[in-house]
Amino acid sequence: MIGEKRIRVGVLFGGRSSEHEVSLMSAQSVLDALDPDKYEIVQIGITKEGRWLIARDAVDRLIERAGASGALEGDIEGTAPVTLLADPERSGALIPVGGGVLPAESGLDRPLDVVFPLIHGRLGEDGALQGMLELGGVAYVGAGVLGSALGMDKAVAKSLWTAAGLPVGPYLVFKLSEWRGDAARLKGEVASKIGFPCFAKPANSGSSIGISKVCTLGGLEPAIEEAFQYDGKLLVEAAIVGRELECAVLGNDAPEASVVGEIIPGHEFYDYEDKYFDDKVELVVPADLPEKTAIEVRELAIDAFVAIDASGMGRVDFFLDGETGQIYLNEINTIPGFTRMSMYPRLWEATGVSFSELCDRLITLAVERNQQQRALRQTR
Repeated sequence: MIGEKRIRVGVLFGGRSSEHEVSLMSAQSVLDALDPDKYEIVQIGITKEGRWLIARDAVDRLIERAGASGALEGDIEGTAPVTLLADPERSGALIPVGGGVLPAESGLDRPLDVVFPLIHGRLGEDGALQGMLELGGVAYVGAGVLGSALGMDKAVAKSLWTAAGLPVGPYLVFKLSEWRGDAARLKGEVASKIGFPCFAKPANSGSSIGISKVCTLGGLEPAIEEAFQYDGKLLVEAAIVGRELECAVLGNDAPEASVVGEIIPGHEFYDYEDKYFDDKVELVVPADLPEKTAIEVRELAIDAFVAIDASGMGRVDFFLDGETGQIYLNEINTIPGFTRMSMYPRLWEATGVSFSELCDRLITLAVERNQQQRALRQTR
């Protein structure tokens, strides 16, 4: 614990990205796992409009809001609007906004000791939120500004991994302005350099949102237009026929890798519905792999994690080519799904780290990293 008191943890969830609902599911699992004897928990929900709200049952209230029909705006009954100060002299302080008053039961008589962000996707996993927390000197779980931004941008991550000599499958990257300027040329490049089938995906997104499998040249344009709904930059990647593997990484300066898991999709590929709703996907933990292959995947997971300057946690996804046996890096998630059924906690549980212990270790890593940063000189 910090001092003699319970650690005050702000669990942050919701957000403005397309993964809002996934974030709420992750938050509920973490809230259930945190030991109330160790932690004083403050629930902080961010609405789809970007409003920060607190309540003792904020996650339940945002889940109810997310399930309501029609677009809802404004504050949620029973919550109080707040902001987190970007002031290192008052690190972790939450204050009311808009002339509001925090309810007496909020218990915010002292600042947060650490923030546990569970906001997937844009403005939560891409370095934006991390920059705000850094300005305020707040300890927070997960990668820093650079690691978050690099992990979120799949195109930049792949270029770094390639530069580091790590195996990456064939891909192309282009921006919306290029597509609008010369779509015919880009379609020709995809056909000649990548071929079919292939996948079109937003460079900055998650949970397989905006991803399409393209089997013919005729299907390429609608798939690209779909991806550009979610980001102004996209990747077109060659389809690698084989197995989908995942490995979890935990740590700061000396990261460790979990056992390797395998995804057997229930759909044509592992899409959003398959991940969270249809219950057809099969998650095999640990994966049935030769020991040499499992070791190689674990080593590559750590190499990929280090290459983007990640810290705290990360789930690294791979393809194993069914013909050649070649392992290819696909992507890294610096705030992976955290539901009880999500691969990140399942992989660690199979490695011998329970869900609750995993949360404990992540909070400890966050505090350690913050203490190291505070020890650095800020002036000459």
